[in-house]
Amino acid sequence: MAQEIIDNKHKDFAHNWVSSSRFIWFCQVFLVVAFILGGCYNLYTHRYKGKPEVAVPENTLYNPTYK
Repeated sequence: MAQEIIDNKHKDFAHNWVSSSRFIWFCQVFLVVAFILGGCYNLYTHRYKGKPEVAVPENTLYNPTYK
């Protein structure tokens, strides 16, 4: 009975530098895109909501009025 030799080197991550470097490159691209989208979302959630109503004393206006 002859034994069949199964060659798994082309499927192994450590033995194939082309697939491993491609995998690492895709991981880097995914992380960069994730950080960019996360930063955009964070800027969107903490955006400037508009001009607030601030009580300004009348004596500090450009044309002040005094009592």
